[in-house]
Amino acid sequence: MSTDHTVEPLFRPFEGGKLKLANRIVMAPMTRSFSPGGVPGANVAQYYRRRAEHGVGLIITEGTVINHPAAAADRDVPHFYGEEALEGWAHVVREVHEAGGKIIPQIWHVGMSRSKEKFPESDVQPVGPSGLSGAGEKVSEPLSVEEIRGLINGYAQAAADAKRIGFDGVEIHGAHGYLIDQFFWDKTNKREDEYGGDLVGRTRFAVEVIEAVRQAVGPDFPIVFRFSQWKPEDYTAKLAQTPEELELFLAPLSAAGVDIFHSSTRRFWEPEFEGSSLNLAGWTQKITGKPAITVGSVGLDSEFTSLFTEGRGGQNASLEQLTERLEKGEFDLVAVGRALLTDAAWAEKIREARTEDLQPFTRESLGSLS
Repeated sequence: MSTDHTVEPLFRPFEGGKLKLANRIVMAPMTRSFSPGGVPGANVAQYYRRRAEHGVGLIITEGTVINHPAAAADRDVPHFYGEEALEGWAHVVREVHEAGGKIIPQIWHVGMSRSKEKFPESDVQPVGPSGLSGAGEKVSEPLSVEEIRGLINGYAQAAADAKRIGFDGVEIHGAHGYLIDQFFWDKTNKREDEYGGDLVGRTRFAVEVIEAVRQAVGPDFPIVFRFSQWKPEDYTAKLAQTPEELELFLAPLSAAGVDIFHSSTRRFWEPEFEGSSLNLAGWTQKITGKPAITVGSVGLDSEFTSLFTEGRGGQNASLEQLTERLEKGEFDLVAVGRALLTDAAWAEKIREARTEDLQPFTRESLGSLS
């Protein structure tokens, strides 16, 4: 079948940020919690392989936790350390590559988002720049500089392992109120040393993580960095209130070695700042000159958080606005989350204009690795 001309921009090859991809469709990272003991099994490998078989250009794995006692917020999220877990990921990579796909892991530390309820038997405290929750309440002691350096090494080791076992790059999770984002946000970072201060000062932890990852993987291994303005505690939060502030924020991250920015929003169609139709990915690409991934309810008729808070699913939505903006070059890649989680063949069906065959997203989709 020929490609529907309205979605054709999604299926053009991409080359940039040290990556070559068959098309512009990216599987967004989505936590699945189907890795008992932190070890991804054959079911996880087949889950990712199915998306590659059906034409996803790049898969970004669910968040995988670095080697630190407080890195995970939930049981059964996959580890990215330890022989057994890394062997599991090596199997995932082989399956995806055999299907003709490309895959990168998202490396992650949840910071203060770790809750006692999920680990009632553990005395491990959550960690963060100032030991503050997203509500600004003190939960634990601020991280020491020595502890911060240990965390930086943890990210670097995970990235080195990703390269060693055959991944095609690595994504650093710096969004959504997790550890790196807690350093970015003035509500959770009250430090007065070199890891705190103004907006630029609060990027230092991320900068040192990126620099350490770059040193660990060498000059040619792609580094993707995911960031967001919104936080789970505050969907209206903005690290940068203006394009000028966004430039101050992004410049040190870009200089540290990011190849591609993954600009996370809840609704890709919403402008980031007044006076321009550009979304966060559009501004990011314009400011840094580097490729940007857009994301946020792509392929759904509603933004993703309402699908959970209101207890409903999401029907398939037109991609016309998305592809028009992609055609204009506002952003370079498009991350698809819930629509692709429900329907492994989403990309293939879109390409072949088989929209009547698309499976709508439902909350029940989260109950298995389909």
